[in-house]
Amino acid sequence: MENHNQPLISVVAAVLNNEKTIQRFIDSVTQQTYPNIELIIMDGGSTDGTVDILRRNTDRITYWESKKDKGIYDAWNKALERVTGEWIIFLGADDYLRDSNVFEKIVPYLPVDNNRSTIVYAQAVVVNEKGDELEVIGRPWNQIKHIFPQIMGIPPPATLYNRQYFDTHGKFDSSFRIAGDYEMLLRELKTSDAIFIQNIILTAMQHGGISSNPENFIISLKEMRIAQKKHGYKMPGIYWIISYAKVRLRFLLWKLLGKNFTAQFLDWGRHITGKNPFWTRI
Repeated sequence: MENHNQPLISVVAAVLNNEKTIQRFIDSVTQQTYPNIELIIMDGGSTDGTVDILRRNTDRITYWESKKDKGIYDAWNKALERVTGEWIIFLGADDYLRDSNVFEKIVPYLPVDNNRSTIVYAQAVVVNEKGDELEVIGRPWNQIKHIFPQIMGIPPPATLYNRQYFDTHGKFDSSFRIAGDYEMLLRELKTSDAIFIQNIILTAMQHGGISSNPENFIISLKEMRIAQKKHGYKMPGIYWIISYAKVRLRFLLWKLLGKNFTAQFLDWGRHITGKNPFWTRI
């Protein structure tokens, strides 16, 4: 029987050619002070040294496999057939748990009564390849609830799903390339609330993944519109329109003036609004 004081947390990762970061990810999970964790890694058929690293860590991983898949959401769906935990978190191999005690800190806030919410999230910090922390993301639900039907306001790698969520809503839509987690969350959060855990940075996200370059930001926003239409939001909201305009401008600058100038220009804009440099540090 599950111990509700120490519920089993399933950490799921989709991996493909991540030999530079996969060991860091594995260590961040297996070195947690919280004792009740299972780690499931779905490799999509890596051709670098990733599989060798997985083999060396077999005794630290609950389950792993290396087979071709149709993308990250297909991999996560396959992992769902293996998970046994009460709470599930989905990560990429470039992500890692920020501190060795983050699960120990977050578990007391997980609801025992699933009638409250089956979605819980904290904050994440964006890092560069050197591990420098660039920006903390994730705001309280009462600040983003009204814009969530328009843009993704929850950091995916800092989100925990109760397994009951998938019993109710099914698996991820694997036709999405980038915004499948947004579509999954819309299934519930268009009518219900998420729980935000304050003052805990759960995950570090290394900038440079599939969603990071301007072209993929455009794809992500277009996929969000597909998800919104799927859930009855026929017209784009003002927050989506503004986000799309910003990304289009960034993409245009990137193409015309190059990455370095664009990064400097964007950080100048951040400076005059009181924010720290970001784009020149990634």
